[in-house]
This record gives sequence, C-alpha cells and structure tokens, in this order.
Amino acid sequence: MARIQTPNRVRGTQDIFGADERRFARVLEIFDRVRKLYCFQRVEIPMFEATEVFARSIGETTDVVSKEMYTFPDRGGDSLTLRPEFTAGIARAFLTEGWQQYAPLKLATSGAVFRYERPQKGRYRQFHQIDAEVIGAPEPAADVELLTLADQLLHELGIAEGVTLQLNTLGDAETRDAWRAALVAHFEAHRGDLSEDSLARLDKNPLRILDSKDPRDRPIADAAPGIDAYMSAEAGAFFEAVTRGLDAAGVAWTRNARLVRGLDYYRHTAFEFVTDRLGAQGTVLAGGRYDGLIESLGGPATAGVGWAAGVERLAMLCEEPVSPDTHIVIIPANADAESLAMSASAELRRRGIVTQTNFRGNLKKRMQRADESGALLALLVFPDSMVLKTMRTGNQEPIDRQDLATTVGVKVMEENGAKQGFLPERGFAFPDDEDVE
Repeated sequence: MARIQTPNRVRGTQDIFGADERRFARVLEIFDRVRKLYCFQRVEIPMFEATEVFARSIGETTDVVSKEMYTFPDRGGDSLTLRPEFTAGIARAFLTEGWQQYAPLKLATSGAVFRYERPQKGRYRQFHQIDAEVIGAPEPAADVELLTLADQLLHELGIAEGVTLQLNTLGDAETRDAWRAALVAHFEAHRGDLSEDSLARLDKNPLRILDSKDPRDRPIADAAPGIDAYMSAEAGAFFEAVTRGLDAAGVAWTRNARLVRGLDYYRHTAFEFVTDRLGAQGTVLAGGRYDGLIESLGGPATAGVGWAAGVERLAMLCEEPVSPDTHIVIIPANADAESLAMSASAELRRRGIVTQTNFRGNLKKRMQRADESGALLALLVFPDSMVLKTMRTGNQEPIDRQDLATTVGVKVMEENGAKQGFLPERGFAFPDDEDVE
C-alpha cells in the first residue's frame, strides 16, 4: 500500500506552540486585563461578513480590498469575505444590532484576521489582532483614553522601551478637503516623476502618496504642503486637546506630520506606535478617528475612534514568560492505585492547585520525571495510603486522604515562600550563609 502524503501547512499560516505560544498567550492575557481596567466591554463578531461591509468601509480602491481579501461565494450565491480587520464588522454590528442605544460604547476584541499578502517576518495570511474601539464619542477625551490604554498595554507587556507614539491630525472635513486639493495640485505638477503606484493613488487616494516608500516619490512627497497651513480653528483645537490630554496622562508622543489615512471617513487623530526592532515593518499598533465610517455603512453620522495591533508582532517583542509552577505531581504506585490517583488529582485541581499527572512509565521513571519537572511536591499514591514528598528537601510523610487538599495547600504555600526566601508562617527572610554562626 502506497504511503499517504501528509498535507503541508498552508503558506502564510502558522502552528503556534511552546515558547511562541507562551508569548502569544501573554499578549492576550495582559490585553484582557488592561482593557478591563479601562472598562472596555468584550465583544465577539463573525469571522466572515457580506463583502460589501469591507468594500464600503475599507474602500474599494485600497490594496486590502482590491488585492488581499479572501472573498468567495457561498452556496446561496452571496459574496462573503473573511474579515481582514475588526473595525468594519464592529461598525456593522453597532447598526444592525441596535447598539446605538448604549453609545458611547467602549469595545474590545481579539482573534484571527485574514489577508492574502506576501508572508514575511511577523506577517501572515492568517494572523491575529487585538482591537479597541470607542463608538459614539466625538470628544477628544476618547482619543486620549484609547491612546493611554495602548501605552499602558505596551508598558505592561514590557516592550515600551524603543517604541514611539507618532501622532498627527487629519483635521475636520473642511481642513481635509482643502489639504487634499493642495496635495493633488502639487502631485499633478510632478505627475511625470511619480511611480506607477502613486499615479494610481493620485486619482483615487492622493494622501497615500505621502507615505510612499518608492525612492522616486520621496523627494516629491517630502516637498508636499503640510496640513497645518489648511487647519481650521476647530480642528486645531481638537488636536491641541488630544495632545494636552496625553501630556496630562504621562503618555510620550512625537508629531509626524506625514502620517496619513487615505480614506475620506478618517478625521482628526491618526497615530502609530513604531519601533526599529522589527525591521522595515516597524508599526506595532496603529489607529485613528473614523467619524465618517458609520455613515459609509448606511447609518447616521456617528463618531468613532479605534486601534488594532498584531498579536504576533507584539509577541515577537516580548520576553518568554516563565511557565506557571507545577505545584504537585501525582504518581500512582501501581495499576490498583490509578483510580485513587485520578480522584486526588481532580480534588486538588478543583481547589486551584496546579497538578500534573504522568500517563505512562513504571514507578521509577515517573519519579524521575517528577524530579525533572520542577514541581514543588510529589504525591505517591498506593491503593490504601498516600505519601507526600517535598522535592526541595526530599522529606516524605504519610498524609490522610481526608486531609489531602488542606495539607497540600499549606505545603504549596510553604514551598512557594521558601523559593522566594521567606517562610510565610514565620515572616522572616532566610539569612545569608555568612550570617549563620
């Protein structure tokens, strides 16, 4: 019989395990803790939507819509798309589920997103994002709170050093329209020197020329007029309120007057947290204010601001977290003790004690694995008795089955205290060797 060929992992996807998974999980754990500090509600939305949700909200002229979306007809003939980001789906849910009654809404989510792009370091076709949004709050304080949340997240992940918050304003509609007209006039005067990509953007998305990486475009983009010359008094006051709020919250920032968002529904604040530790793709978290998005989906004028960050990219910057300590290893002495060992394991776990069981091997091998595991304790289970071993000292003592959880719980506290240099029940530090007579 011919050997069956195992299918390979699909290009641009990943299997996350071991140290990578521990860093990945740490990002999600800390994000969940920090968003609770800011009273952001968790929300879950579908992994696929009607294609028009993304075509309207992201813009049909963008690379994401025109080149990168996973779009397919379902059996009923409807065009569906795997979500390439979260904001559009959250905006759709805000309208279709009647969440307007709860505005302003502070929402957070995380999960897989999908884009067909060239895989590279930290960038996949199926990847994962964390996302935070405030919908229905036109006040600059909403921008400040979102940015403060992001800043605290990066600090609690231990990756804030070397990460810079770059901030800009896109102004209000009046400001943006005037600036856009000036940019079009500037780029039209240099049409013959622009790259092909920028020529395509000139007609559809001219602001995107400002962040072109093509060497042919850089001198032209650098010489383009800035937004400040076209800023309305209202837009200037909004940006000043945001920067003043960030200063008050202790969030460091720097102005990047060339930071833009191409689509017309973006207003006021645009921002990116960037680093040089990830190569050319240095953005670790980005977002902005999208006051026109809800309208593009058929809703009333509704303010919105949000950000997203790639979990994989954040995880690449994190130290590998220490694995949680195994409190105790349960070792049945023989087959007759298996049921009692299972009962003991279940009881200890229900009491919050981290318990490891080994599924195979003779008694000697199981004890060896317990020694190698770094566990604080080992419980040797016989059909009619139990013996508790303290791994640090090697001491062994019989224990009563009825007192199992209480005895083990006390021992775990003692051994954790010993690891940290003190005995909890006595409350003093171990002396250094040279202090002992």
